[in-house]
Amino acid sequence: MPGFRYHAYSIEGQLHKGVLEADSARQARSLLRDQGLTPHKVEVIAANDATGGSRFRTGDLPRSDVTRLTRSLASLLEAGLTVEQAFNALIEQADREKERQVLAALRGEVMAGSTIAKALESFPGTFPELYRTLVAAGEASGQLARVLGRLADYLEERDALRGRISIALVYPMIVLAVSILVMGALLVYVVPQVVQVYAHAKESLPFLTRALIAVSAFLKATWPAWIALVVVAVVAFRLALRRPRPRARIHAILMRTPLAGPVLRQLDSARFAATLAILVGSRVPILAAMEAGGGVMTLVPLREALAQATRGVREGMPLSRALGATNAFPPVMVHLIAGGEATGRLDESLERSARQQQADLSTRLQAAVAVFEPALIVIMGAVVFGIVLAILVPLFNLNQLVGR
Repeated sequence: MPGFRYHAYSIEGQLHKGVLEADSARQARSLLRDQGLTPHKVEVIAANDATGGSRFRTGDLPRSDVTRLTRSLASLLEAGLTVEQAFNALIEQADREKERQVLAALRGEVMAGSTIAKALESFPGTFPELYRTLVAAGEASGQLARVLGRLADYLEERDALRGRISIALVYPMIVLAVSILVMGALLVYVVPQVVQVYAHAKESLPFLTRALIAVSAFLKATWPAWIALVVVAVVAFRLALRRPRPRARIHAILMRTPLAGPVLRQLDSARFAATLAILVGSRVPILAAMEAGGGVMTLVPLREALAQATRGVREGMPLSRALGATNAFPPVMVHLIAGGEATGRLDESLERSARQQQADLSTRLQAAVAVFEPALIVIMGAVVFGIVLAILVPLFNLNQLVGR
């Protein structure tokens, strides 16, 4: 049955806002009049057809919106509202039409007898499998509000970590891009103009100047090819990441990189530990939790290691020993999990492991940025100094010749 969002006035002139279900807008207005309200605005916000599909075409919601809606739904359910009342409140609060459509479609599915987890399957791009698994676990255990609260915590921490990583990388990338542009402009445009002064000089030029002139001439003649090569390399890299075997090789190379490898491994391990903590705390069986938690991991070698550990757990091994046998996960994480298994507080140990790895990751990023930025400035200064020196040395020689 379609849902309608309405604005109506009471006899006292008080404005009432809300959502109701009716077969048509006319019936919705009639229902409002039966309640003693005068309809002012009635608009359809979701209408399901006979096959259960939505007449609206809705795209995926941004991650920030999903995080906010999860937190709001958890708060409303913790306050004692029913699922229907919670969805009605979220629909009234929604500012964008796309968000209202998604919420109203979910509400319609739930009111038709479906579970929330089942209703979320209509929007797999907005609510991934891990999200739906946690909601299903919360509904099955009768602790949906608690599970949604922990899920909201996880999503907020994930967004905060992504923000810290972006902030840490933006400035160095800008400095690197500006450095490349400045040096390219010097070599392609500035140097050829300056070295024309030496075109008719009878004295032999210093080696540094001749090397600079040769590099400048080479770049001036081939810079379109270099740009095309960079574009082709980026496209080829993206295509390779879409194929399983090349993607696995690329990830294996990245994990062996001295600086990027430990950071990427810790990032994936922190995601896995945080996800597994929520799943285990929601009473999801450990094997199902490991399979669902693998979905948040990006690196193929770590996914393969997790699959190996899952086989070990299935054969009866403790989780800590199965993860440690792969030699792919941080040792601190393995020891914390072992302590959690020994005390029967595995979910708390996993949360502690995720927080520890996130803190360590932030420290690594700050240290890397602290070293990279001055090193980049020094390298750029050295290159610019070499260019200036190569230009000025012949001038000093000419001045000495003129002085004689």
